This record gives sequence, C-alpha cells and structure tokens, in this order.
Amino acid sequence: MTERPLVRMTGIGKRFGGVQACRDIDLTIAAGEVHALLGENGAGKSTLINILSGVITDYDGTIEVDGRPVSFGGPVDAQRAGIATIHQELDLVAGLSIAENMFLGREPRTRLGGVDIRRMRRQAAEHLRTLGADLDPRRLVGSLRVGEQQLVEIGRALSLDARVLIMDEPTAALADAEVERLFETIKELRRAGVGIVYISHRMAELEVIADRATVLRNGGLAGTVDPRTASRDEIIQLMVGRSVDALFGEGRNEPGKVLLDVRNLAVTPRRPTPGRTEPAGVDLTVRTGEIVGLAGLMGAGRTELLETLFGAGGSGRRSGQMTIDGRPYGPHGPRAALARGVAFVPEDRRGAGLMLEHSVAENVVLSALATLTTLGVVRRQAVRRTVAEQLTALAVKAASPAVAAATLSGGNQQKVVFAKQLLTQPRLLLLDEPTRGVDIGAKAEIYRLLHRLADAGMAILLASSELPELLSLCDRVVVLHRGRTVATLPRASATQQAILAAANGDDAKETR
Repeated sequence: MTERPLVRMTGIGKRFGGVQACRDIDLTIAAGEVHALLGENGAGKSTLINILSGVITDYDGTIEVDGRPVSFGGPVDAQRAGIATIHQELDLVAGLSIAENMFLGREPRTRLGGVDIRRMRRQAAEHLRTLGADLDPRRLVGSLRVGEQQLVEIGRALSLDARVLIMDEPTAALADAEVERLFETIKELRRAGVGIVYISHRMAELEVIADRATVLRNGGLAGTVDPRTASRDEIIQLMVGRSVDALFGEGRNEPGKVLLDVRNLAVTPRRPTPGRTEPAGVDLTVRTGEIVGLAGLMGAGRTELLETLFGAGGSGRRSGQMTIDGRPYGPHGPRAALARGVAFVPEDRRGAGLMLEHSVAENVVLSALATLTTLGVVRRQAVRRTVAEQLTALAVKAASPAVAAATLSGGNQQKVVFAKQLLTQPRLLLLDEPTRGVDIGAKAEIYRLLHRLADAGMAILLASSELPELLSLCDRVVVLHRGRTVATLPRASATQQAILAAANGDDAKETR
C-alpha cells in the first residue's frame, strides 16, 4: 500500500434514529489496490459506501482524498473527486437506451451544444467491449436481462474515469465467463492505479481478486485480513461471530419418481425480443426429492426456460412435450402453473418477486389469498396466523409483519419471496438465482431450506450462475447453450471444467 492512501476514512459513524448503522470505522483505499469490504446484510457496508459516495452527507468522522479533507454535498461532488459507485440495486432508466443511461447527465455535446449521439453511442460501445458485452448501445435498458443491466451499470461507472471505484456485488447477476472478463478489467484498472472497494458475498472471488479484506459486524469493525492467506472459516467467523459449518450441506434422501419430464421443448415467439433466448430444444427431468441445477453462460436461456415452465414467458408457439406426473403440462399463465403445483422464485426479487411498498404480510399471502378468504372476505385472523408461521419457519427478520418489504435486507426479502411461493404448497419449485446478493448467513439458511424441502419430497429446478453452488447443492446439472440442452451431468462427474466446456458448446455430451 502507498504511504498516503487515495482515500482515508477515520472514525466514521452514522445513526438512523435509534439504530447505530456504523460506529468508529476506519478504512483506507490505496492506489492500485482491491480492498474487499465484507459483512452480513445490516453490518454497515451500504451505509459506509453511501457516505463515501456522497449519498449520505450527515455523519461522524472525517474523509480525506489525497490527504485533503473533503465533505461531499451529494454524489456529484464525490464523482468530481474521482469516486464512482456501482450499486447492488441497479439504478437505470428502463425507457432509455444503453448509451443514454451510461452518459445520463454527462452527455457529450456537439459544437452547437446539442447531444452528440454518435459519439455517445461509440463511447458506450467501447466500454461494453471492454467488459466483453455484445450489446447494441441503442437497445432500451428495459429489454435487458438483469445480468446485462449489471454490465451496463459497470460500464457507466467505467465511463467516469474514476480514481476510486466502489463495486457493490458487481458479479451477482453474471455467469462465470462474464465474471472472468470483469476480473480482467479490474486487473487493468489496478495497473492504472485505480483503487477499488469490492463488496461481494461470493467468498471464492476474494482469493482471486482482493489484496485486503475489511470485515464489518453489527456496524463496527471486526478486523482486516489478507484473503489470499486467511481461511474461509476465519473470514466467516469474523463476519457472523460464529462458524458456519456445512454451508452447502448434503441431501439425505434418494430421489423418487419423475415429476417433471421435458422433451425437445422449443418456443417460437410471435415477436422476437432482443436479448431473449427462448428454449430451442430442451430435454430434462426432475424427480421428487431431487435438486436439479441449470447452468449456462449469460444468454443461454436459463431464465427463459424457467419462465416458460411457469407460463410466464413471452407469447409464442410451443413445441415438444412437457408432462407432470405423466400428464400433459402446458401452462398458459402463472395461475395455471400454480394450479398444477408449480411455483417460481424469480431472479429479480425487487422487480418481479415483491411489491416493495406493501407490507411483509401482504407479500407473503398474495399467492394464496384465495385459501384465506370466505365468500370474498379475508379471514384476518387466519392471515395473521399463516404469516406468523411462514416468517418463523423461514427465520425472516422483520420488525413486524406490517413493515414494508422494502425495509428488509436482501436476504430477508428473498426469504419473503420463498414464503409467498411455498404457501401455495408446490410440488415443483423453480428457482432463478435464489441466493443472488444475499449474505453468507442468509445463503446458508436458504441452502438448508432447500435440502429440507427436497428431503420432504419436493422437486426443485434451480438456475444459478455460481458453479460452486450448483456443484455442491444439486444432484444433477443440466447445461444450456443457446437455448438447447447440451449436457446433463450427474453430481459424481460434474466439475466446473465440464460445465464450462459444455456451456461454451465444446464437445457437449448428454449423460442421463
């Protein structure tokens, strides 16, 4: 680390009402350093980076940039000081193009003062190429998948030419190939002397990318370690104050009979949507008591397949064959899927899984409200009892079932989505990135929940961009490439190398 860091935060504290979000935290960021910031949801990470990025302006302590005290009046001041932030919850305008989002408020101008659209698109394309993203800068952001939007958010931050770059869960929605490309970009930024604050719940990434790791717990500083030499158990111990044994766990029961059988499934959309990869030849089975993983690069069609199975995909003509319990299955909407015992936890919990402004209780009972009404009148006592049971069963931490879902941490929001879907008593549970952006403790709880559900006989089909998650959690892994099944790998023979080779279309073979 250089003698004088780019940024020095000293004695940082922040209180929200009666809650001490941060207390007496010191953090330094050196030029050319990747400094990981770790901790469970609620540990104080977001508050700390919001202070550094100018979002929070009222706090205790001091901040120095290049040895000079600074006091930001807002995010623009932080950007002018060379500090850029990629927030976990994407902050993009769906109705604007990629280029317009990337340079919003900083549009390049022509000599006559108008927006130089050609230059803006050209520069946007250059930043996308740096990230290995094959996206047209003219596309509307609203048409992009979450992972593609994540790349646009990263590209926007790169366009600021920042000296300090804060990355909050930058890989949460990216597949392994995109993560590798991002890491190459980070290495280039490090060589250029950019200091990077890197927040991630993916422990394996820290050993690859981080030079130091500062751990927060309960709003305070728990310690700083070298993630290349410290064990994961040591880091987890600092984060949660206890050891998290058997994080992924092991299933106990043998899978039962085939519940879902999909043969040569293909969807021909009436109007093709840019960026969507519809099923183009999918074969898979899911048995009762079995967890089957879906792997593939970004754009392989994992999300589209799950949406099709839930009847929530785009309109189009389906071909091939789907059965549940040997009976034909072809839902024309989510209601029909729920009626056949199929539930879906979507990738975008905030946009598609929850009504954030509504209460936790309202979100939990939404999918099963018909079972809690009599002659059109909601049985409030039954609702209260049901909500309490679900929140207790999933260990949801909320001040009250009456608080808005938006006030919960990411991990607790995800557990509310689970509670809502499990209340429908599904036999087949479809999961799209079920642990995206949740902390290590919540992730462990979700893994244990999935094993309990599988042990109780539920069939689970799980899409994830985290290969260690698929390999440790799933009985089999189905690999998609351009909408097609290219490999089905039993747990005993599934490896990261085999999955990536199949995902890239290299010598893909199917093993039943």
